[in-house]
Amino acid sequence: MPDHTAEFLQVNQTHISSILGGGYNHPLLREWQNERQLTKNIFIFPLFVSDDPEEETAIPSLPGIKRFGIRKLLDYVVPLVNKGLRAVLLFGVPMKPGCKDMFGTAADDPDGPVIQAVKLLRKELPDLYIICDVCLCEYTSHGHCGVLYDDGSINREQSVRRIAAVAVNYAKAGAHCVAPSDMIDGRIRDIKLGLIQAGLAHKTFVMSYAAKFSGNLYGPFRDAACSAPSEGDRKCYQLPSGGRGLARRALRRDLDEGADGIIVKPSTFYLDIMADAAEIAKDIPICAYHVSGEYSMLHAAAEAGVVDLKSIAFEAHQGFLRAGARLIISYMTPEFLDWLS
Repeated sequence: MPDHTAEFLQVNQTHISSILGGGYNHPLLREWQNERQLTKNIFIFPLFVSDDPEEETAIPSLPGIKRFGIRKLLDYVVPLVNKGLRAVLLFGVPMKPGCKDMFGTAADDPDGPVIQAVKLLRKELPDLYIICDVCLCEYTSHGHCGVLYDDGSINREQSVRRIAAVAVNYAKAGAHCVAPSDMIDGRIRDIKLGLIQAGLAHKTFVMSYAAKFSGNLYGPFRDAACSAPSEGDRKCYQLPSGGRGLARRALRRDLDEGADGIIVKPSTFYLDIMADAAEIAKDIPICAYHVSGEYSMLHAAAEAGVVDLKSIAFEAHQGFLRAGARLIISYMTPEFLDWLS
């Protein structure tokens, strides 16, 4: 029999609480250590729907992501639903010549891509949860998120009135959730009032991009949505990257105006904001948006052999849960539907 005397003496000099290895020495134990676990039902998949019904176009800067026309959409989405997809986030992409104007009129065109997609998905996939991004940038001739004054600055009053009208029309078409991403002051209040007046507030979830930062991570999205500003930038109505205090104020503002859920965007570089949101808005769902630039960076790193794509994807998305997110908008949703099976 081995002599354990020396080991016993050493153990006696060790604090019992310092021995942690027994808590994660097995793959299942390592999963149990996660306070929140990645599951299929927390993922929301962004879809780009264009006004060309036959379109199916790959986005070079977004590996694996395509822009679809209404007639191509179901062939793509149905297999994902069969794998466990529960929710989608719709972005309309009007591309016909002359369809964009100063007021984003095409945003809620009954024959436009978003409303047509909502009606199609509600009919053919009744269990799929449909979220509509509410913004004007894809639909305005200037590419900004609202209506502008002559000097190029945002006309707050006209902008929020127009954004609220779009949100209500999406809800009327059958959207379960509207997600205003413009970051213009007061739009949550106007949307809520519009939904109340339309008799839809009791069945429409308002998920606010309350903490959305300007920065360098949106380029691939703008390629997909054709939504880059024609001039200027969005720094006067999206938060500066160092503006933690502004983000906290914006979170409280949107909560006070009736937001039912909160989106933090981007995610990887803003985990402190996500943690703030989880504290400030602790009674409502917090959603991390793993944006196009973050997604493309992971793919680029994997292609360069710097990381393993699956491993880094899990590491990134588990980080969002650790920081306080309950939901994740991710372009990697199709991969996670396979990985989590």
